Amino acid sequence: MQKFHSHGKLLISGEYVVLDGATALALPTKFGQDLEVKKMGTPIVRWQSLDHKEELWFKDEFAIADLGTQEVPLMHQNDEVSKRLFLILSSAAEMAPNVFKNSNGFEITTKADFPRVWGLGTSSTLVANLSKWLEIDPYKLLERTFGGSGYDVAVAMNGAAITFEKHAMENSILKTSFDLPFKDQLFFVHLNQKQNSRKSIEHYRQQDKKTLDTAIEKISALTHSLISCRDLLEFELLLELHENVISQLLGLQKVKSRLFPDYPGAVKSLGGWGGDFVLATGKEDNMKYFREKGYSTILSFEEMILQ
Repeated sequence: MQKFHSHGKLLISGEYVVLDGATALALPTKFGQDLEVKKMGTPIVRWQSLDHKEELWFKDEFAIADLGTQEVPLMHQNDEVSKRLFLILSSAAEMAPNVFKNSNGFEITTKADFPRVWGLGTSSTLVANLSKWLEIDPYKLLERTFGGSGYDVAVAMNGAAITFEKHAMENSILKTSFDLPFKDQLFFVHLNQKQNSRKSIEHYRQQDKKTLDTAIEKISALTHSLISCRDLLEFELLLELHENVISQLLGLQKVKSRLFPDYPGAVKSLGGWGGDFVLATGKEDNMKYFREKGYSTILSFEEMILQ
């Protein structure tokens, strides 16, 4: 048996503009996903996925002979998860043909230790774990399957705080320190919803090159300022400036203005705007503000971030 683990992620700065080369800051979470591989005597991949309660939420079987092609067999076409997983395994099989060609089959089990609705990276940790097992390039596997900038896979592969810049030839991935003196006043609040970001991305893509280049330059500078910041009030100002830049690019109201206008601290969106977690500054007593509004999933920096 072989077992692999990859950590989830939170994107602290650079959402959206990370796609076009802005310097982004991403942190690994203490939560992640395991992938366990056992050899079998039947030429199939028997797959099962367990949630954080160790309850089965998905299972299927894939014939190894079918892998390595992008033509989804009829038996997998009616289930979106099954269809997506077949395409991932097929891409992986193309990249590591000898592993599958010389195999009598595998029993694969994945288990996430966080609720899937949290959005910490079920897909990116899967790509990372498969890449570790098969010893293939995780960024090429991501490009062939989910797409995206790759920052989330970088966090999953490194298990450390990183700055990430997407480039045409090779991404810039640098480990960094994010051990702030006021980290006990940073909290992650889950918004209990998923956001369809298609419209905001469409608006983002309509920006002219000069506007986008200016935003990328500003966000990159803010990322470095956030990393070096040692004063909470300055940190809150930097978060607000970041929110202003992205708000203008997306044509969307800032999350604090929309949901928490009377909150005394800073509130910043993380990743896609409108869903998953936000970063809130304040003391533990301040978190009752969010709980009274029905946002009961709140984790401290210490509870959430791997350091």
